[in-house]
Amino acid sequence: MTEIDAKIDALVPAWLTLPDIADMLGVEVTRVRQLVKEGQLIAVRRGENRALHVPAAFIDGDKVVKGLSGTLTLLRDDGFTDEEMLEWLFTPDDSLPGTPAQALSENRGTEVKRRAQALAV
Repeated sequence: MTEIDAKIDALVPAWLTLPDIADMLGVEVTRVRQLVKEGQLIAVRRGENRALHVPAAFIDGDKVVKGLSGTLTLLRDDGFTDEEMLEWLFTPDDSLPGTPAQALSENRGTEVKRRAQALAV
């Protein structure tokens, strides 16, 4: 759980608070905190009250976007910080097209993971 900088805040189009995500997933807030702790979601402090927020693109209806957890693990294994992962996930990639986060939400996780693995080379 890190502090967000203006560049990344501008890249991410929408954010959700942990209670919002808990409502969407039908779980307690403590479970959402556990998902963050386990590295299945990235949460950052932002806004006036510095509440924890997660990019809205990471949630698809009542579940975490398919392929997100594995992608985050790959990036973390490559040595990425939470900020670097957010920047990579929300920076447009002409070869996808769109952003890796957008590709994940469109069920194109294999392409995203392939690019994440190539970063380690």
